[in-house]
Amino acid sequence: MIKTRLCLVEDDYIIREGFAALLSQTSDFEVVGAYSNCEDYLKNLTTDRPDVVLMDLELPRMGGVEGIERTKKHRPQTQLIVVTVYENDGLVFKALCAGAGGYLTKNMPPSRLIDAIREIRQGGAPMSTNIARMVVASFQKNYQSPLTARETEVLERIAQGKSYTTIADELFVDKETIRTHIKNIYWKLEVHSKAEAIEKARKEKLI
Repeated sequence: MIKTRLCLVEDDYIIREGFAALLSQTSDFEVVGAYSNCEDYLKNLTTDRPDVVLMDLELPRMGGVEGIERTKKHRPQTQLIVVTVYENDGLVFKALCAGAGGYLTKNMPPSRLIDAIREIRQGGAPMSTNIARMVVASFQKNYQSPLTARETEVLERIAQGKSYTTIADELFVDKETIRTHIKNIYWKLEVHSKAEAIEKARKEKLI
C-alpha cells in the first residue's frame, strides 16, 4: 500500500503530538515530519516530500499563509489543509488564495481530520461548516460594490460589533487607517453613521 505522506506545522506541542499520534495510527498515512514553525518545515520540504500538509496559521515568525505560498512555489503538487482556531473571513480567503485546498477549525472531531485528508487526496476541498458557509456567502455578494476589498473587510467587522482598536489589530494597521476607511465608506455609500452604512451595505449585499 502506498501511504499518504503527511507533515504537520503546529506550534502547540500538545496539539501537534496529538495529531501526529492520531494520524500515525491510521494505516494509509505516514507522518514524515511534525514541526513547530514554518522555517524548519520548509528546510525539510524536499526531503519530506509530503503529499498533504496540515498548516496552522498563527505561528512564530513566518505565518501560515506565507508558509502555504512558499510550499506551493517549491512543491506545487503538495496539498495543504489549514487547521486553525481562526474563522475570520480575511484569513480564510488569504489562505485559500495562497493555495490551501481545505480549511478546518481545531474544534472538529478527530475522525473529521482523517476524512479531510482522504477527501483532499481524492480531489475534494474539505472545509468546516462555518467556513464553507462563509465562502458561499462571499460569492453571493454584489460584485458591483463601490467598496474596495479592505473597506468591505472593515465594514464587515463593524457590522460584527467590533471596535476600531480590535479591527486595527486584526488587520495589522493603526486606528487612524481604520478611521480613514470609515470616512471613505461613508462617502461612497452616501451615509452619515455606522448604522446607516451597515443597513445600506446589507440591503445591497455589499457585506
